Amino acid sequence: MGWLQRLFGMEKPQNAEVNPTPQAIPQTPTAAPTATQTIPPERLGLNGEYDQSGLAKRVALAFDQDDQLDDVNTLWVAQTGSTVVLKGKVPNQQILDRMISVARTVNGATNVDSSQTTVG
Repeated sequence: MGWLQRLFGMEKPQNAEVNPTPQAIPQTPTAAPTATQTIPPERLGLNGEYDQSGLAKRVALAFDQDDQLDDVNTLWVAQTGSTVVLKGKVPNQQILDRMISVARTVNGATNVDSSQTTVG
């Protein structure tokens, strides 16, 4: 079972990307077609849509795509704004370091908080 499946109960959607192109969204239902705003990077979903947990899902996808990272079923990925939060336990420091490194490459991640993660 991969990260996306375990954490969010979903298989990888077709055309899912770690750093997709944002879709423009109308500011109001009655706004002119040219009046759009962009989705904040931390709210960008797997296919460029708005997603409240978009950053966490894209980090989970990045973990799934990294051959060095197997699903560690004692670790969870969350987000607080643009901060990626890693919670739980990892087998060793090298895996945690790799996860932090991968999470930092995801567009919208301004920080990675691993203070709630234990090693061992």
